[in-house]
Amino acid sequence: MRHRIAGRKLGRTTSHRWAMLRNLVTSLLEHEKVKTTDAKAKELRPLAEKMIGLGKRGDLHARRQVLTLVRNAEVVRKLFDTISPRYQSRNGGYTRIVKLGFRPGDGAPVSIVELVAEGKEAKSLKKRRVGKRRRKEKEPTETAKPEAPVSKP
Repeated sequence: MRHRIAGRKLGRTTSHRWAMLRNLVTSLLEHEKVKTTDAKAKELRPLAEKMIGLGKRGDLHARRQVLTLVRNAEVVRKLFDTISPRYQSRNGGYTRIVKLGFRPGDGAPVSIVELVAEGKEAKSLKKRRVGKRRRKEKEPTETAKPEAPVSKP
């Protein structure tokens, strides 16, 4: 039983897991979109949100904290100069996970993690399922008999 155990092991040793998550965060901040499995995406989201929050703070200590996770100085510069200012008026929810389906080779569920576009909402990559129709709202129909007019004596 996994009671009170946070996080996923993802079938890797601790050092391999942290290296992989560092690379995923770096790629997400560099390209603003990354395609990965659902489990990795769910582990990536809190780290990316934390990095953007530190970028919004913008001081030297925050920059050094980001550099402990993101080892690429160009990506850190991009985070502090272009990505974080986009989200100054937003209190979290900087990333979106869009499920794509299943990978052909092993059937693993795959999704895209992307940064949310501030201002105009970017169209989601998820398309409406074919074959599923939305129910039309029915107009209220009278099922009861109409009342007879009351005659006054």
